[in-house]
Order: sequence, then structure tokens, then C-alpha cells
Amino acid sequence: MNKAVDPVAKLSGEIVPPPDKSISHRSAMFAALSSENSIIQNYSSAADPQSTLECLKQLGVEIHQEGSTVKISGVGRDGFQDPEKSLDCGNSGTTMRLLSGIVAGAGVECTMIGDESLSARTMKRIIDPLRKMGCKIDGKEGIYAPLEIHSHGGVKGMRYPLPIASAQLKSCVLLAGLFGDEPTEVVEDVLSRDHTERLLQLETEPYGSGKIIQSSRDHIIPQQNYRVPGDFSAAAFWLVAGSIHENAEIHLSGTGVNPSRDAVYHILEEMGASFKKTNNRLAGKEPVSDLFVESSDLKPIHLDPALIPNCIDELPILMVAMCFADGKSVITGAEELRHKETDRLSAMAEILNLAGTEVELQQDGIIIQGRRDFKPSAATFPTYHDHRMAMAAAVLATKGTDTSAITHADCTAISYPKFWTDLQTLSDSAA
Repeated sequence: MNKAVDPVAKLSGEIVPPPDKSISHRSAMFAALSSENSIIQNYSSAADPQSTLECLKQLGVEIHQEGSTVKISGVGRDGFQDPEKSLDCGNSGTTMRLLSGIVAGAGVECTMIGDESLSARTMKRIIDPLRKMGCKIDGKEGIYAPLEIHSHGGVKGMRYPLPIASAQLKSCVLLAGLFGDEPTEVVEDVLSRDHTERLLQLETEPYGSGKIIQSSRDHIIPQQNYRVPGDFSAAAFWLVAGSIHENAEIHLSGTGVNPSRDAVYHILEEMGASFKKTNNRLAGKEPVSDLFVESSDLKPIHLDPALIPNCIDELPILMVAMCFADGKSVITGAEELRHKETDRLSAMAEILNLAGTEVELQQDGIIIQGRRDFKPSAATFPTYHDHRMAMAAAVLATKGTDTSAITHADCTAISYPKFWTDLQTLSDSAA
């Protein structure tokens, strides 16, 4: 479906960001791994985390869901059953990459499949280390889903320096390591999001500018009893929307502010965005705050490549903010964006070009010439069925000269089912 987006003169109101997708995935998987029962509140209703629940059910995990509360009866490391049919991960790379660490480590006999988009995304980065650990896993052409996983003679612990900063790769290896008698150590030179080690309470130690995380069969997997925080990646769309509009006041309550996830908050502050952070608290092991953003005059920025792993999912909406910063902004070291649900570097360059922004696309980044008085041209913005493209284009279109159209707008349900409702709420409250 296409969605029409009109220019908006003002944005105001309070939004509760959707439950954090990354934490929802992990909370369900870790609850299944535990030998105890868990109650997870505010579990995400988005398509991707629901794919995780369906896969776990097929593995013999008893799950009861009432609204956003999920009760999971843990089966422990040795309680997973061979599924009767393929585990369908849908569009969720997190489901496939993390769950493969669990089922490969456990030696479950299964096939993991995904939709057309997920099946085109390389899984080589997880296949290679899992094989080194003694797991039996293979993919189409050696690198793509479907993934075929088989029983094995036992997981071998290893020391694994991460070749790229990737929380999904890190988590996959650590989860497989939970099935090994000898420790597996993941060496992380550049810090990535740390939900896995937080929620599993894994042993970590500093290592240069990064850290070493350890897992083994000796580690006791804790219950997952907590409320999932609001998704910072979703909140980022409203942080930018509030910053670029001349007349905006947006309150975001219950937002996760994990320091391994919130780089865009600090990047926008450096660009001149006006924020307040109040009511700081914890949800389980995760920090949570209420955020307030209002209209700001933004400055351009040359983004430090070292920050990319901390804000990889938020880069598309950050590019929108750069359009309204008075001068040239530069992103480098972001080639990983080309390997997401779509090639997000090329897709965002196309969206920004259609809006009339001066853009220079690079192999690993983008150069954006922003203007404080920029008025995006009305256009039909392609999304390539990518939820973050759709939401970034929608925020951009609210500043446009006329009505724009967002293609395949329903893809926002992958991570943010209420996005269009929340956008309407902020627009109506401002009327």
C-alpha cells in the first residue's frame, strides 16, 4: 500500500515508543534457554519479534501471549526439539542469526528459511565461526538461507576476534558457546550493542578500547522477568522530526537509552539539537529515560566512523537531519548499510535526491549538502519494502512543499506497527 504524507506545520504531543525489537528477540530466546519460567512484559508486536516466538514454539518451547505480556516456560539447553517443518524467520535477520547460534549449538536438526529479502542477505559471517566451533551448518551456495543445521559431536570453545563490529555476529557465537564445555571468548575491538551480555549476565573484561565476553555450558542462564523498554531506534525518528521542524515539542516516555545504542542522541546534540532526559531508571538490566525534544537549529557534522556500530540502524533518519543542517555533512565507514534489508546507502541517496537534496554517494558513506531552510520536493518515495526507508521518507515528507507518497508503507509494521498512528497523533495534537 502507498501512504500519502502531507506537510506538517507543527508537531507536538507525547509518544510511547514501541517495545525494543532487539531486546524483545533476545528476551524470548534467553527465556527459552533458561531452565526456569519467565514473564516478559511489553513484548514487541512487530513482525520480526513475533517470528522469533513462532520459531521457538516449533522448537518445543511453551509460550503463552496475552496482549504484550509473554510467558515462556524455559526448556534449558537440552530441551529443544527438532521441528516438524522449517523455521520461518520471515524478514528478521536477528531471528535467523541469533537463533542459528542456539539451534546449531544445541545440535537441533532443522532448516531455517526467510522471505525473499532475508534470503538474499549473506549468512557467511555466522556460518564460518559456527563451523569452527564444531557445529554443522550450511547454506544455499554456502552463504544464503535456507540454512541446513544438523547434530554434531559437541561445541568447541574458541577465542574469536570479531572481524566486524556486529552485535548479531557477536551474539550468535556467544549463544553457540553456551553449549560448549570449554569457554568461548569473543574479542570485541569496537563496541557494539550489548543487550546479549547484559541480559545473560555474561562475564566480560576490558580489552583495549573494547572488551572480551565469555560464554560456556557452566554459565547459568537467568530468568527474563522485566518490562521491555521503548525502542530507541524507533524514538530516533521523532528525535529528528522534533529537531528539524520549526514548531515542535515531542515527549518520548519510557525510552531505552542503553549507551551502546544511543549514539544518535549524542550526535544530534553535537549538531545542536535541543534535548532533555528525565526520570532515569532501570528495566531489568537496561537503562530507561523519558526524552523531550524541541525545534532546533542544526549544524553539519563529519561523523566519526568509530560511532557507526553504535548507530547503524539510525543512520537513515540521521541523513534526514543532515538535510536541514546548514552545510556539508559526511558519513564514512558505513558500508554495512549496503547489507541490510536493502542497500540503505543507495536507497537513502535516491530518496534524498528525489526530495531535492544535494547528495554524493560513496562506497562506504554519503555526503549531504544541507540547508536550514530546505523544503523537500513532493515525490513518490521508494522504500524497497524496508521499514526504516519508509519511516525516514515519511519524516522528510512532513517538511515538504506538497503531499508526497510513501510506497509499500505497511512495511513499517516490521519494527513499528503504530508508526502511522503516532505520526497522525503528533500532527493532530499540533493542529
